[in-house]
Amino acid sequence: MAKRSGMGMSLYVGGINVSNDIGAISTISAPRSVIENTGIDKFAFERLLTTKDGALALAAHWNPTLAHALFKTLPTANTAASLQLGGTIGSPAASMVGLQLNYDGTRDQAGALSFSTNMQANGFGLEWGNLHTATGSDATQLGVRTDVAATNGAALDSGGATTNFGLQAYLHIFGFTGTSVTVKIQGSSDNAVGDPYADITAGGFVAATGPGWQRIQTARNAAIERYTRVVTTGTFTVANFALIMVRNLETVNF
Repeated sequence: MAKRSGMGMSLYVGGINVSNDIGAISTISAPRSVIENTGIDKFAFERLLTTKDGALALAAHWNPTLAHALFKTLPTANTAASLQLGGTIGSPAASMVGLQLNYDGTRDQAGALSFSTNMQANGFGLEWGNLHTATGSDATQLGVRTDVAATNGAALDSGGATTNFGLQAYLHIFGFTGTSVTVKIQGSSDNAVGDPYADITAGGFVAATGPGWQRIQTARNAAIERYTRVVTTGTFTVANFALIMVRNLETVNF
């Protein structure tokens, strides 16, 4: 993949697309804790990696009807945040479940009003994966797919063989009209040339009846084939959503 700038990014928080109200992202962090276990026979430190963490820090423009309405309440419950670099299937994306820590406003001498917000991961750490939905008819909503009926989405090619360490996925539903929609991930070894797509065990989200977010994870030893696609079923006329998938390339412990 060629080098590129950080232009054309999107940020979803708790099923709300706040991308146009975000002026800067100052932190995208996935640190690890360590335990020192240096033996007396060593001349340098020995360390073991332990718990994962995650942090996201952003600066928001003043918009009383979107970003301000979202962040001002300083909710105590977990939310999901997903940051994408691009709006096509396969674009790099970082996601985490976490808590909002602050909402600090600043007004400069010219009158510009901005707010800084920090989010800290809670339970899972920050995870890098890939956007699994592509920009739809509304080009201003990067990475947001709109289905008007049950749909089999386009494939994401991992570019390698089957992996055997499961996956995690994040779903943000921004708009919905209907009774319910079920979003799930299916896999195929050859993009259905000879191997039909089939549901991935534990790769389906709970049926949604409105905007919101969900996170799922499969078994840690689940086989995930090379090609995956996002499928919707249910009774609805509009489902406006984005999905980020994290394919594990080694054993994970959460």
